[in-house]
Amino acid sequence: MRIVVLSGAGMSAESGISTFRDNGGLWDQYNVEDVATPEGWIRNPQLVTDFYNVRRKQLLEVEPCLGHKLVAKLEDEHAVTVITQNVDNLHERAGSSYIIHLHGELMKVTSSISPNDSQYVKTLDEEHLEVKIGDLADDGSQLRPFIVWFGESVPEIEKAAEECAKAEMLIVIGTSLNVYPAAGLTRCVAPGTPIYLIDPNPVTWNSNEKVHHIVKGASEGMKELFSILNISL
Repeated sequence: MRIVVLSGAGMSAESGISTFRDNGGLWDQYNVEDVATPEGWIRNPQLVTDFYNVRRKQLLEVEPCLGHKLVAKLEDEHAVTVITQNVDNLHERAGSSYIIHLHGELMKVTSSISPNDSQYVKTLDEEHLEVKIGDLADDGSQLRPFIVWFGESVPEIEKAAEECAKAEMLIVIGTSLNVYPAAGLTRCVAPGTPIYLIDPNPVTWNSNEKVHHIVKGASEGMKELFSILNISL
């Protein structure tokens, strides 16, 4: 079966990664407008660079949760595409092999002139996580985070929509999917495609399709889904 998994912040939260919507954590120390917009980068690239340096170091302190691992385990029996709104690498570390990052990747940097040009994208390793002002891309521009900031286009959205259109099952984990353009992905699936939503909170679903809502967190919800689908853990 061809399965598409859409994951959001609720998935990574179980690994200890906070989002800008959470109370507490790194985001409380910054305004989103200062560190996650093109305008913030123009105003103060040092602040933005420092912020993402800290976020990368935090990434080394967390591990994939059981939910991440069970998503990867689906590949034992099915063709799985993971489409994630998260910028961490926890799906990769859990073993998933085909991942579309809608909002970029924390462990990558790119040109500040042509951020979506693949020839300028570099992957950082654990020994060299820090980026400094003066570190340049191959086009001579300052390296910036390979992150889709608020107000920027989402270059991977068309590829994600194509994958959703081919899905024989859609699993949504840890995101309300009420934020566009990602919200539109749920409307790309064919009518009648089984949709499972794993989220401990009430979710308003902007679709006419019937949704099976598993009211649990990512890990416990994936365990229940495995039971529903008769897949052994």
